[in-house]
Formats: sequence, structure tokens, C-alpha cells
Amino acid sequence: MADENTFYSGASGAGTTVPVAVWGTGNMGRAAIRSVAAHPGLELSAVITSSPEKAGRDAGDLADLGRDLGVLTTTDVDAALGGARAVAYMASGDIRPDAALEDVARCLRAGRAVVTPALYALYDHRSAPDEVTAPLLDAAKQGASAFFASGVDPGWGNDVLPVLLSGLAGTVEEVRCQEIFDYSTYDQPDSVRFLVGMGEAMDYEPPMVAAGVPTMVWGGQVRMIARALGVELDEIRETLERRPLDTDVTNGMGLFGAGTQGALRFEVQGLVAGEPRIVVEHVTRIDPGCAPDWPVPPDGGAGAHRVVIEGRPRIEVSLEATDEGGNRAAGGNATAANRLVNAIPWLTTVEPGLYDGLDVPLSPAHGRIGRSTS
Repeated sequence: MADENTFYSGASGAGTTVPVAVWGTGNMGRAAIRSVAAHPGLELSAVITSSPEKAGRDAGDLADLGRDLGVLTTTDVDAALGGARAVAYMASGDIRPDAALEDVARCLRAGRAVVTPALYALYDHRSAPDEVTAPLLDAAKQGASAFFASGVDPGWGNDVLPVLLSGLAGTVEEVRCQEIFDYSTYDQPDSVRFLVGMGEAMDYEPPMVAAGVPTMVWGGQVRMIARALGVELDEIRETLERRPLDTDVTNGMGLFGAGTQGALRFEVQGLVAGEPRIVVEHVTRIDPGCAPDWPVPPDGGAGAHRVVIEGRPRIEVSLEATDEGGNRAAGGNATAANRLVNAIPWLTTVEPGLYDGLDVPLSPAHGRIGRSTS
């Protein structure tokens, strides 16, 4: 296994580049296209879309680069995979996890390294159920290929970032990872309404926070931090709070009525000796005026990811990323896409198998100072 939390140049070898197919043309797909275009060790070989309306568009136009890339989007998966050595699988798996798993296995069997944010259970493959890991392990062995799944939160915001910060600590009482976000900026209506429950009646049970689901999605991150810090968890515990909207709210996704869910707060807690020592917390609103007593981003903006290490010294780091006209949801998408895409050169050099956020070394922006994608 690779050394944990090391730095790697990201170079794929002198004078060589890795051809990459981006599968998906939504929020994450656009970010991945820009990421591949910016990386000196990668070349965009294909872009796969499920939308006939997007087929035939130049990838640079689709990703709002202000220039053509000479790669036209296609619905022909076989043709796209034929010219690729790696796949950035950016199609959503939120409401189609089985289909996403089948797509990824197909790419691995074809001998393509795969990076994706679509399969939450695989963020910590060691704790994922066998019915999820087995098909991918088999496919990776058949294709002699490697796989890495990650995102923001779950993802770098609660695996590599808190682990790196813990190296600055003397003593540690608690590691807390927070996502604090106004979801009105997140253009995914199905996920925001039906998975998270925004705008739904207060007696509606959002699937994303149904009992056991937060542990399925974020528990792996808690276990990864515990593994890095060398502690044994007694158990993983969940907490949940919901608040209704006081007034009607309208945004780009439509009307969210008064009395429906307007804010959601939950924690996934890793207990050590009966105390919550490793905590992933989400504070999510559809309007900034809902639940004003809950944590807010330090600068009062639309979103932030924060890590707080209680101990001596106390360490707090907040990160706000913006993209696509100052949008923080788009900025978060871009950081997730970049973490994944930057891992591709390394994945093409390692043994076949599944890798996580502590296996895959950080890749500095080697060769990208002053390199513009526009």
C-alpha cells in the first residue's frame, strides 16, 4: 500500500500524458473538464453525456472555459472509453447508486483507472459492504486498474484535512469537521428536496438522514480519522435536528413553503471511552434566516467547511471556495473534482485495487502556476 499522506508531484512521466474521459456533464462534470484541461500531465480524450441535447457540444463551451477544447461530447460510451486510460466518473449516484456502480465496474474491467464522487460507501472501502466492494475488486483485478472515490464532505473535508491538521496538535480532545451550507445555491433540486427534505413537510423522513444512513455515508470518514489517529471507536452515534421555515422562500429551485423543512442539522459521532471524540457535523439551510442560532460560516457567506481540533493548542481552519461566478457550491464541487483528477497520474502507477483518501497522496499543483484554463 502507498505511504499515507505523502506528497507526490503528479507527473506521469517525462513527455507523457494520461488521456482521460470525463463521464458526466452536470455540476461535477463541468468542474472535472476544467480540472483535466488545467493539468499538464493529463489530456481530455472524451466527454460522455446522457443528454442528447448536450451531445456534439465542445467540452470547452460546456465547461464555460471561454475556448474550445476540440473534444465533442458524446453518448457513445464504448467509443469514449476506447481512447482513454482513465475515467473521471462524475455522473450522479445519489438516486441511481446501482447504475453508477455498474458503470464504474465497466470502466475498471476495461482497464481504466477510475475516480468518482458518486459512490459514498466506497469513500472508506474497508468498511463498505461486500456487495458493493466485491464487484469493483473483481473488475479492478480483471482490468489491472485502480479506483479512488472521494468528495468534499464526505471527502477531503473530513479525511485528509483533519488528519493533516492533527499533526499540528499537541493534545487532542475532539476533532470536529463541519459543513455549513445554504443549499439554495446548490442546483440539484431532486437531492435538495427529496434526499435532504428541504421544502417537504416536517413529518416527511428525508432519506439522507433516515436512521443509519448518515453512518453509512459519513461513518467511513469517522473511521478513517480514527485509523489515522490510532484510536479504537466504541461505536458510531447519530444525532438529528430539523427546523421549519417561518415564511415562504423562493429561489432558483422554486418555492419552499412556510412550515416545511428549512434547516437540517445532524452529527455522526465516533465515541472513544464513551465520549464523542471524532465528529462530522452538517448544518444545512435552504434560507440563511432559518435556524439563526445554529452555526454559520465565519464570514457570513453561503457556505464553508470547517475543521476544529479541540486540544492544546486549539486549532480551527475554515475553507471557502468559489467558482462559476462566485458560487460556493460550485467552488466545493471544483475542489472535489480537483482532488480526484489530480490523483489520476498516481492511480495509473499503482497495484490494481481500491484506494481511499489516506492511501492517495496529495498532489500539489505541479506545473500549474500561471496556467489558465480560460
